[in-house]
Amino acid sequence: MEVLHTIQTLREELEYHNHQYYVLDEPQISDYEFDQKLKALQTLEDQHPEFFDENSPTQRVGGAVTKNFHTLVHEQRMYSLDNSYSKEDLLDWETRLQKIIGNAPVTYTCELKYDGASISITYENGKLTQALTRGDGFQGDEVTQNIKTIKSIPLQLQGDFPKKLTIRGEIILPFAGFEKMNQELIEIGETPYSNPRNTASGSLKLQDSSEVAKRPLDCLLYTVVGAHLPFSSHFDALLAARSWGFKVPKTAAIAASMQEVFAFIDYWDTHRHTLPYETDGVVVKVNQIQHQDELGYTAKAPRWAIAYKFKSEQVATTLESISYQVGRTGSITPVANLLPVQLAGTIVKRASLHNADQIAKLDIRVGDVVFVEKGGEIIPKIIQVDLSKRINYIPPTRYITHCPECHTQLIRNEGEANHYCLNYYGCPPQIIGRIQHFISRKAMDIEGLGGETVALLYENGLVKNYADLYDIRVEQLLPLERMAQKSAENLVQGVLASKSIPFDRVLYALGIRFVGETVAKKLAKHYKTIEALSKANVMDLVLVDEIGERIANSVVEFFENQENRLIIERLNAIGVQFELIEVYNPNATELLKNKTVVVSGVFEQFSRDELKQLIEDNGGKVGSSITSKTDWVVAGANMGPAKLEKAKQLQIPILSEQEFIVYLKR
Repeated sequence: MEVLHTIQTLREELEYHNHQYYVLDEPQISDYEFDQKLKALQTLEDQHPEFFDENSPTQRVGGAVTKNFHTLVHEQRMYSLDNSYSKEDLLDWETRLQKIIGNAPVTYTCELKYDGASISITYENGKLTQALTRGDGFQGDEVTQNIKTIKSIPLQLQGDFPKKLTIRGEIILPFAGFEKMNQELIEIGETPYSNPRNTASGSLKLQDSSEVAKRPLDCLLYTVVGAHLPFSSHFDALLAARSWGFKVPKTAAIAASMQEVFAFIDYWDTHRHTLPYETDGVVVKVNQIQHQDELGYTAKAPRWAIAYKFKSEQVATTLESISYQVGRTGSITPVANLLPVQLAGTIVKRASLHNADQIAKLDIRVGDVVFVEKGGEIIPKIIQVDLSKRINYIPPTRYITHCPECHTQLIRNEGEANHYCLNYYGCPPQIIGRIQHFISRKAMDIEGLGGETVALLYENGLVKNYADLYDIRVEQLLPLERMAQKSAENLVQGVLASKSIPFDRVLYALGIRFVGETVAKKLAKHYKTIEALSKANVMDLVLVDEIGERIANSVVEFFENQENRLIIERLNAIGVQFELIEVYNPNATELLKNKTVVVSGVFEQFSRDELKQLIEDNGGKVGSSITSKTDWVVAGANMGPAKLEKAKQLQIPILSEQEFIVYLKR
């Protein structure tokens, strides 16, 4: 076993020196010495394939080709962050925290917000086993082979680490590496990449991992997730992650008050320009894990964290024209066409003007010099007109009165900002937009079919609504531009496979106005079938949890439409899932029927999510806050004092974890 010992020793040495160079920036041997050790290891592994290890340092060069990136469910959801743009927003956030956790002492962890591609990496027994992109937060694409090529990501952890852990961070492309890549492209006459963030994100989905290995990607880790982690604070988790071998930026700091948070923000608003990578703000997190558990989550974001966005970069340019886009609901969006200008790392040619009110408010006119910024560093928007540059008379902007696509007269409902084209079934962008929404990832997720192909199908008369997709045959697709035999077969197969998509996502895919993912799930769970939902009136619908009158009216109007009903009949006949398939739980009861239960504190036998599932499995509803409608509170250790006080004031019964379990076993 002398050879195996030599191989293991070389692997350990190479991982150590890799960490010293790429994570700590403290190399202890020369590049030549490192390469010689790597070659020696490669030779031994080639001679002894029985000792192959997928996490060996020799595997970082890549070589594996991934034709299809499988979509997998995150074990713990990857939430988004709520954004703030002023210190007043942060003070308001702190006030909201105190309403839940009372006047308990709170400290904060402040971290820079890195501008890259989010990643979730799982380790088992210290070995990297899986890496997923953020995706929609519930599921992401597996990019494990590509992630292994990034040298700052450890393949094997060191020290005292949990048996299984998931860590999250941002894949970034440092400025120096980005500039080098662009210089090489310019030298060979190719178009340079637009910005580091998009290039980093795109790199994760390259099919050849050896090509990913050539890119100077880096990974900055910022949170450890999982149940029963051995930390009392978020900052302790960061320190532990650093000790295991992860590249956790040392810019993170603890703030004992909101004033110290402000000082951190002020410092980095100036000094961020000295960093080797892009940052666009500061993430502020409640440091204590106990408080994080108590605060919980909204539908989209943790209540215990918030992103403060640095003031956006602004530039001046000329408004050359205004065009109008038609959305899938008929909503008209005015778009400013600008003299191209560099802004926050990208060339900006267009910006949203939102609606007629915004144009009138800013008095925007074609020919004006305007100031443009990126709202939240993503979507360009016009914030002001430079009136000092308006020398000659420029006529005021007249908002269009008819649809730019089908010429139907536009209407504007009372209380709404947008104008609408009501030619729902005859306006091409609306028809195409609805089909594009239907096939989208969060809806029917039809592989082999993208937005451009949908437009191509419509323009060639193959589809007029989303039900038509299921009638398309391979031979109809072959004459189309850029459509070969294999791609045509994949498209047809992808459409047929979508018949297994669950009812709640099908309901979302139908594109009913105001019915997003969350509302679709609630309606599917309540009504169980499309038939039952289609018969509901406004009064029935508003009685469903969190369904307001606006949503109810929209649902009723959708099902009253004869063409919608015919399309649904076709989809039903085709075999699309219009019935909720509920997972059978042999232990489910109705013990908690009509009861609202709030979970608060830290528990021994169950995680908070497991307790919430137990409540729902037994017919109950999980409450997010204590109100007069709360029936019980299940309290664990360190229950928030504010919740405890409120429960006592309202005389709501408080059960311990054990008492709750005993009740369910009756």
